[in-house]
Amino acid sequence: MSAKAAGSAQSQPSQRTYEIPDYRLERPEFRVYQCGEGVVEYRIEGDLSAATPPIRDSKYLTHEQCIEIYRWMLLNRRMEAALENLYKQGKVVGGVYFGLGQEGCSCASSYALQKDDWLGPMIRNQGAMLVRGFSPGDVMRQYMAKADSPTFGRDASSHFGDWERRHVCAPISMLGELVGVMAGVCLGARLQGKNIVGLTYIGDGGQSTGVTYESINFAAVQKLGLVLIVENNLWGYSTPSEMQFCVKDLAERAIAYGIPGVIVDGTDPCQVYDATQEACERARRGEGPTIIEAKMMRMKGHAIHDAAQYVPAKLFEYWRARDPIARFENYLVKVKRWLTPDANRKLIDEVEQQLQAEREAAIASAMPDPKTDRNHQGVYCDASCHTIKPLYGPVTKTLREQTTAAHHQESAVHLK
Repeated sequence: MSAKAAGSAQSQPSQRTYEIPDYRLERPEFRVYQCGEGVVEYRIEGDLSAATPPIRDSKYLTHEQCIEIYRWMLLNRRMEAALENLYKQGKVVGGVYFGLGQEGCSCASSYALQKDDWLGPMIRNQGAMLVRGFSPGDVMRQYMAKADSPTFGRDASSHFGDWERRHVCAPISMLGELVGVMAGVCLGARLQGKNIVGLTYIGDGGQSTGVTYESINFAAVQKLGLVLIVENNLWGYSTPSEMQFCVKDLAERAIAYGIPGVIVDGTDPCQVYDATQEACERARRGEGPTIIEAKMMRMKGHAIHDAAQYVPAKLFEYWRARDPIARFENYLVKVKRWLTPDANRKLIDEVEQQLQAEREAAIASAMPDPKTDRNHQGVYCDASCHTIKPLYGPVTKTLREQTTAAHHQESAVHLK
């Protein structure tokens, strides 16, 4: 090799570089760190003085659809407020998990799904359950373990779904397991000749579980329609994200799988919807999975028993100013003027009236009677348990044919 050629070769980069699209209108720079001896506490450093950013205009949503998502968000929050009151009145069996501050992410992402698509919600995605067709009364009955709850009183938490009509897989407490389930649902549909979306969620803590890695990798290799929203809400129970991983953005992990990864402001419903819509369209074209990192703040503790006293007060103040409902209301009423103040007040009143009626009906519902046959359904195995009927049509491919076809497609990368 000539000296000139050698010099040219040495000037070439020795490794590839990648880029993750970041659609946020602000990128805060602060960190939470642990300090103290004996009594350990978390403190925050960085600039928290920035003004709240505006809502980014959606490329896809009409103003009617924006108002509809706003209504789902209001319903989500009012329902969780009702659940908190029911818990304090001793009417809830077990605990309650809240998605305060995450309503925009749950409602806007699930709004991008079509009828044949599937949803795999987590404990904070009760807004997604509402969008998919469950009522606030269903959720409240479930938490109170009523006989007419989705699980007929056999479970008293968020573990319920509806695979027959609403295409909702019940949440799984072992974090990360639902990612593999949704990949399997997409694979089953693919073997029946149909590409569908399997939308599910994982937190910043659960995203580090081994089964999450294995499931995303399988979906990537098979080009399955998995859309994974990583809800980076800054805390894995009481552990700040700075003490969980070294990457700056969790979306960077998409690079290792050879799939697209994007970052959005989880408190901006328009950003969340647009990113999810594009990921869903990609999935329906058979182009494989996408990771969407939604950055936001969990505004309550891990569950109702957790007062979250470990969170620095300034962090709550910063994210309270970025409340997704308050920002979206301002966007619709004052910025776009798609809602008049009177129409907005009427919408809020209608949501509150609906919640009040469904709350009263849920309280009046009977507790399960162990002697009734209805409550025995689905407990013991019968012949129907072993019959799995194709949902979308006859099986047209084998797993080997599916794998071969997937390998013929080029992997998606983020070359800069």
